[in-house]
Amino acid sequence: MSENLQKVKAYLDELEFAISSEDAGEEMVIIDDEEKGLKNLIIDCEDPVLVLEQVIMDVPKNTEGFFKRLLQMNRTLVHGAFVLDEEGAKVIFRDTLQLENLDKNELEGSINALSIALAEYAGELIEFSKSQE
Repeated sequence: MSENLQKVKAYLDELEFAISSEDAGEEMVIIDDEEKGLKNLIIDCEDPVLVLEQVIMDVPKNTEGFFKRLLQMNRTLVHGAFVLDEEGAKVIFRDTLQLENLDKNELEGSINALSIALAEYAGELIEFSKSQE
């Protein structure tokens, strides 16, 4: 197990996040915390950066106003951004942090930014996702 992954796991433990899955070979862990809206949050050591990603939803079929609104939401986020996957089919929350000088507060801030964004925009995102039906 890499030094970076060990450091990340120690911070997550101190922050009382339970690791639901781990792939030491890929230097990646997944955490869940339903109270904070975290479901399959991937935390991946991709030296020189730590990548945090969580799938939020499928891109709705009716995208009228959707992408503009996502960009407006991004403007208010403290850390990270709502982005699309490579296929343009899924909305993902993504943030990156430098591994070299990563500290616990930085990691906590990034995770909290996702939690706050979901709390603030859940209603709108749910409404957009209903246009899938």
